[in-house]
Amino acid sequence: MSMLKVDLELVKKYNVPGPRYTSYPPATHFTNEIAPEAFIGHIRANNQTDRDLSLYFHLPFCYSLCWFCGCTTVITADQKKSGEYLNYLEREMDLMKPLLNPKRKAVQLHFGGGTPTFLLPDEIRRLGEMIRSRFTFAPDIEAGVEVDPRRLTRDHLVALREVGFNRGSMGVQDDDPVVQKAVHRIQPLEMTRQVVEWMREVGFHSINIDLIYGLPYQTPGSFAKTLDEVLSLKPDRFAVFNYAHVPWMKPAQKILKPEVLPSPETKLELLKLTIERLSSEGYVYIGMDHFARAGDELALAQPQKTLQRNFQGYSTRGGADIYAFGMSSISQAEGFYWQNHKDLPDYYGSLDAGKLPLSRGYIMTEEDQIRRTTIMRLMCDLGLDYEPMSKLLGLNFKEHFAHELDSLDDMEADGLLVKTPQGFIVTDLGRLLIRNIAMRFDAYASVRKENRFSRTI
Repeated sequence: MSMLKVDLELVKKYNVPGPRYTSYPPATHFTNEIAPEAFIGHIRANNQTDRDLSLYFHLPFCYSLCWFCGCTTVITADQKKSGEYLNYLEREMDLMKPLLNPKRKAVQLHFGGGTPTFLLPDEIRRLGEMIRSRFTFAPDIEAGVEVDPRRLTRDHLVALREVGFNRGSMGVQDDDPVVQKAVHRIQPLEMTRQVVEWMREVGFHSINIDLIYGLPYQTPGSFAKTLDEVLSLKPDRFAVFNYAHVPWMKPAQKILKPEVLPSPETKLELLKLTIERLSSEGYVYIGMDHFARAGDELALAQPQKTLQRNFQGYSTRGGADIYAFGMSSISQAEGFYWQNHKDLPDYYGSLDAGKLPLSRGYIMTEEDQIRRTTIMRLMCDLGLDYEPMSKLLGLNFKEHFAHELDSLDDMEADGLLVKTPQGFIVTDLGRLLIRNIAMRFDAYASVRKENRFSRTI
């Protein structure tokens, strides 16, 4: 990838708003027109099977807001809030339990936020116990948690290990003090290093570090230094996200003035630098924003074409249905999505009334499912083979997508992909613009309100 030239004309052409395709159709298509009873009917039908489960718990609290944040959070310094929230999570699980097939096993567990480590260590133990007493864990469960090094004790990590977590992920975003101050997240390298050491001591077997490119005052020089510093910690995985500047949806981002944000050209330069630097250290570029050590299961799954993509990013456990709990959490089962109420009063109110806190969702058409599979395979395999895709979808792929495949000619001319009679392969340059390629297979791309999405570069 070292010879990659970043052409400014291409940047201008492809720097358009677009989804990240953690779901298809994206969550902007969810509607609150569907009655909760309809979802409950679908959930019951989904439980005629004993397919694997992936459990997600949204723990929304943070002590302070990072100004780049795009997550659904509740900012508070009131520690009592988390205990109260656990009471409601318990109610939600109890309302869902009668709908679930007891034969189903949880192969994945994920705590996201907010900051899951806002919970006190004993609250983590309590939540772990609540989950274990209601679900059967597979012996090889993959259990990942996001931790915030800034208010973390070793006992938080001990508690997380006790309840079964074996993978940890932590936000670093950028080590540069100027950048940290500009985004309201002060986290010296020593603090990060200490938490990584603790995680290894207590027995986490995989550690992921999140970085963000496109933050205020970042330059290729400053970001190269951050990369060197976090590489010294030898994490197993990296997630390197493109900063999504959507101040119309996340008002705190208005604090980050456009003149201090890197230009689209610089952002592409930062991504290119990241890919080159991490690749040279033996990390495999999995796809859009993920890197993993050569022996990691994500890296092994990619050439086998068994990688999956969902709301948790890239994963190897794609056959599982995601059942998500907590405010604003999104569940995904075969053919439909549903999302909980996005703010605490509504979420609590629903549960106080003895009802599941469903607020909106989407039921996929057959065509949606065909396109969902196509976009996911493209994002994971970085190319598409017509013959296997035809088998997978039960149709003639080349005929079904004739229009879309013809539309890729300009992308081929721009060096984003190479077509063959059997399919097409995404180039190194195309990997940087994989969202743009995926958009060509998105039936809603031309009619969608673009202001709901961040730009692809």
